[in-house]
Amino acid sequence: MCSVFILNAQLAHGGKYVNLTFLECAVPKGAVCLDGSPPAYALDEGFGDGANSWVLFIEGGGWCASKSGCLERSKSAIGSTYLKSKSTFFKGLLDNNQTFNPDFYNWNRVYITYCDGASFMADIEEVDPETNVTYRGARIFDAIMDDLLAKGMKNADNAILSGGSAGGLATTLNCDKFRGLLPNACRVKCIADSGTFLHGKHLVGTKYRENYFAKVVETHELAKRLPTKCTSKMDPNLCLFPENFIRDIQTPLFVVEAGYEKFQTEDLMLPVLGGKEQWNSCITNLTLCNSTQLHYMKEFRAAFVKTLRKVIDKSSSRGLFVHSCYRHGHIDLRDGWACSTKVANKTIGKAVADWYFDRSPFHAIDHQHKLPQNCTLPEDELVKKCLSSINVCELH
Repeated sequence: MCSVFILNAQLAHGGKYVNLTFLECAVPKGAVCLDGSPPAYALDEGFGDGANSWVLFIEGGGWCASKSGCLERSKSAIGSTYLKSKSTFFKGLLDNNQTFNPDFYNWNRVYITYCDGASFMADIEEVDPETNVTYRGARIFDAIMDDLLAKGMKNADNAILSGGSAGGLATTLNCDKFRGLLPNACRVKCIADSGTFLHGKHLVGTKYRENYFAKVVETHELAKRLPTKCTSKMDPNLCLFPENFIRDIQTPLFVVEAGYEKFQTEDLMLPVLGGKEQWNSCITNLTLCNSTQLHYMKEFRAAFVKTLRKVIDKSSSRGLFVHSCYRHGHIDLRDGWACSTKVANKTIGKAVADWYFDRSPFHAIDHQHKLPQNCTLPEDELVKKCLSSINVCELH
């Protein structure tokens, strides 16, 4: 254990600010961010009957797909821990408020910062001589795991690896590896939030998505580091798309997605449909979308749902929650957890918890709404509505 943990915190609306821990001792091992800064995470220690349980959440933030892109990224908070805020606010799955997070509020809760640009998969020995950028996300993941194991995670009874967006992809790619670190734990499962990036072989923008992820694979030299069951049977450039490897994951996995996925629509499909500028009025106000725009959004949803159904079976080891809100990212936010939109009469937080503790399986897709929904509410209104719903449930 090499870090100095600085205990936090400031309470605000039930959440908690938690200071980052910087792993300075990981630097000599080459486990560094794009700019050479040390890995960092925030830990809020568990207590009571949660003292031997751990939940980890991996931050998202896309990828860099070229040397110049990674250089620019290294000058930002998603490429350098030197530029990150020194604390992060814990909500959603990481909330310490029992009302909003009844099943995990007293666990050891960890937020892992993202600074490598390749979902914690790269491990290039040489620093780029032209840009002085380092590609070592896999070493960062290992260094953080080692530090957490030394801090007590090795004795975990229960554990969860989770993440959102690029962190959700990192979760699926590292899920079995995480399970292997905890051979004595009773229950280890993974939650991938907004991380199932669609290849969509017959969907508009296929070549754009293929070319983009191929550039990520090339820039970070990932071809030999991606799941071998996938790379042995297809082009390694296609093995960053979870639909091509998710069925090979042995550890129980729950997938949370928006059928009308905001990031995938705007960043991985719109570039071949005129770009965000032409779609600006639609994507900022869904009521202004024209019939052509709605057609493409519904085509995406149909392809996405079809793929999710195909690769995520209905066994008890798999969970699936797909709603119709137009959004990206959920479980580290209150309105994506205890106060989320409901599918099959459950919030995301309730569905995940029931699945995790084997209380009941969950595999549900919202078919009630035929168009993308705006589910965003102001914080005060959200909390009021959520508390009212929680109180009604408790009365019953």
